[in-house]
Amino acid sequence: MPTSELTPDRRARIDAVLADNSFLAELGLLFTDAGHELAIVGGPVRDAVLGRPGNDWDFATSAKPDEIERITGSWADAMWDVGREFGTIGLRKGSHDLEITTYRSDAYDASSRKPEVNFGDTIDGDLSRRDFAVNAMAIRLPSAEFVDLFGGLADIEARTLRTPVTPEQSFSDDPLRMMRAARFVSQLGFTAAPEVVSAMTDMAERLEIVSAERVRDELNKLLIGDDPVAGLRLLVETGLAAQMLPELPALILERDEHHRHKDVYEHSLTVLEQAIALEARLESAPDLVIRLASLLHDIGKPKTRRFVEGGTVTFHHHDVVGAKLVRKRMRALRYSNDLIDQVAKLVELHLRFHGYGSGEWTDSAVRRYVRDAGDQLQRLHILTRADCTTRNAKKALRLQRTYDELEQRIAVLAEAEELDAMRPDLDGAQIMTILGIGPGPEVGEAYRFLLDLRMDRGPLSEADATEALKSFWAARS
Repeated sequence: MPTSELTPDRRARIDAVLADNSFLAELGLLFTDAGHELAIVGGPVRDAVLGRPGNDWDFATSAKPDEIERITGSWADAMWDVGREFGTIGLRKGSHDLEITTYRSDAYDASSRKPEVNFGDTIDGDLSRRDFAVNAMAIRLPSAEFVDLFGGLADIEARTLRTPVTPEQSFSDDPLRMMRAARFVSQLGFTAAPEVVSAMTDMAERLEIVSAERVRDELNKLLIGDDPVAGLRLLVETGLAAQMLPELPALILERDEHHRHKDVYEHSLTVLEQAIALEARLESAPDLVIRLASLLHDIGKPKTRRFVEGGTVTFHHHDVVGAKLVRKRMRALRYSNDLIDQVAKLVELHLRFHGYGSGEWTDSAVRRYVRDAGDQLQRLHILTRADCTTRNAKKALRLQRTYDELEQRIAVLAEAEELDAMRPDLDGAQIMTILGIGPGPEVGEAYRFLLDLRMDRGPLSEADATEALKSFWAARS
């Protein structure tokens, strides 16, 4: 049965964290000597109980912001007060970032998630305003007393997310907490309690008052969690996805008994899982770009679905349409242009391999595949492989072997021709000298001709490239 008391092993985990981070006791003594309370709160406490690593530290204190600055001024290596309005002072001690916040008992306007900040007097009231019970535990400093007023330990034992107050009140105060529920499902492997799911479903439209940037940040954290599919399912089932990523639930296409096709929604989630399993191919993981591209690679299908005679369904050009939809949605969520370009490129190219057939591509076609993928080639390898979700074992094996062959051909050509740095055989200065022209659009036109020639014929000598360029220019004139 769930317990509300620390087991010996969990007490040992907390003690180990305190022992490994001696600055915590130092900080606690500073506040005690000044006549104030200080406690570690939120995620760091939860992670200590779970035995998860962490480097960011959140604290709650009876001291007001001015007093926090006075107490820690000579102790901290750096200090910033951008959160002063909300009672928060930021510090850096060694390699650790710390945020110390005065006890609060906020009041919220229903039309905004920005609270009217009221400073509180006790840690009890402060903990009651936190998002989930597993994040409403505290460790007093320097005594190391463990505080669990809302059953956070029991919820950890049951791997459940509940709110300290009613979920309706919690989510009304801050609708972003609904997104956090899905994020913690992904990160921690917990499940949301039935009353939490019910409130999320009833209050999904409240998400509209949250800024796109905050929603995006929670989505990113969800996607790079250990089980993003579980978190995404919760977003879709509660209607939250329809508010912030409507293209995802749109993949649940209405089925027709006469026109059968793969379940696009379930297929997309499977592709995401299979791409995650291949992330070891990349330099670092988790990789947000490949996870976004895997999840969104088929979002063009609902707009391109067509029924044809014989009971089949087509999705012609869903790759191109999908890339445009990706750009539109990611811009709405305030993603950077660089990230948008990377994800959209992968979505646009995710079908390109299927033109490879049984290996009939010429070397020229392989070069163009590499050129078009550019710096996304390794991610395209992963997405293309993950996109195979057929239950036909023979077909799956054939696709795998065919892609193995394509990768081998790319490797051979790359070694022989430096595909990663593919350039025309003549540079801009040489083009202008040979043709007797100055800078301008004509140089770009000649450059593109030489690049296409390089794709078709591979590396040429300077003499051969010069001859080809002169012939092209004469024909153009």
